Amino acid sequence: MNAPIPEHDPAQVDVDPYSLPLEAIDVANPHLFAADRHWAWFQRLRDEAPVHYCADSAFGPYWSVTRYDDIMQVDTSHEIYSSEPAITIRDAEDDFPLPMFIAMDRPRHDEQRGTVSPAVGVKALAGFEPIIRERTIDVLESLPVDETFNWVERVSIELTTRMLATLFDFPFEERRKLTHWSDVAVATPGMGLIDSEEERRAHMLDCLVYFQGLWEERAAAAEKNDFISMLAHGESTRDMPAEEYLGNLLLLIVGGNDTTRSTMSASVLCLHDNPGEFARLTANPSLIPSMVSETIRWQTPLAHMRRRAKVDTELGGQTIRAGDKVVMWYVSG
Repeated sequence: MNAPIPEHDPAQVDVDPYSLPLEAIDVANPHLFAADRHWAWFQRLRDEAPVHYCADSAFGPYWSVTRYDDIMQVDTSHEIYSSEPAITIRDAEDDFPLPMFIAMDRPRHDEQRGTVSPAVGVKALAGFEPIIRERTIDVLESLPVDETFNWVERVSIELTTRMLATLFDFPFEERRKLTHWSDVAVATPGMGLIDSEEERRAHMLDCLVYFQGLWEERAAAAEKNDFISMLAHGESTRDMPAEEYLGNLLLLIVGGNDTTRSTMSASVLCLHDNPGEFARLTANPSLIPSMVSETIRWQTPLAHMRRRAKVDTELGGQTIRAGDKVVMWYVSG
């Protein structure tokens, strides 16, 4: 049975969060984020109810955790909070589950993650450095001069997609399929990209068909250092059912796409809005590594992650019951 499309009120962007009783606060409306109007809502929760229960939302009831220390407690208390069955506030469709290792608990999480992590380990990334530099120079030198262009499209997406294609050993000329599947996988129906869960499913099945062909090629060949080959040969992943293969593919595609392109875009915006910091950076390029880390902190590419309470527990003076949905708002903490 398909889950109904959540209905989100776009008028909430014009509501003053301090005009509502605390119990009426719902920070999970995507319109707030699209309009960049979510900050005051999280400020109120951090100040007045850092562990807050929303009893009625388009995603069902959930707890919001908005302060750093509380987020860290939830994120690291694996015996109390579970990543299963999903890590987003939106519930998975009952008839189209997509298991993935980020939404698994130990030991399966560690086993499957360990299969692909060498592809992006320190040694592997050092080997990628020359091609990353080459592609960065190529993309930047291709930009127009003295005319307006879309930085996200021309730089952030293009550079990210080129590296994703390399990590998957994906046909380079079709690399924008990866961007498309990533965007569809995380899109909210009715917000511009897709209109229904059925439409999302159709795109995801197209993704699966394409990658099944690549899986068969890699499984029949000697193992290489790309994600698909590693999954096809890994002891804990080579016998995955199709839906788990698709789930892990989407995890790797979205994880590589959203985080990298968001950081590249946010870096430029931050330096544009803070010319003094830009001047410091150009005067001392050794600050670049710390600038990258600070950009990720300042513009977190992942707004939230969800857990499920395994047992009754207490957090921030609030009693959370077993089975409750607990949302860690990284964008706040």
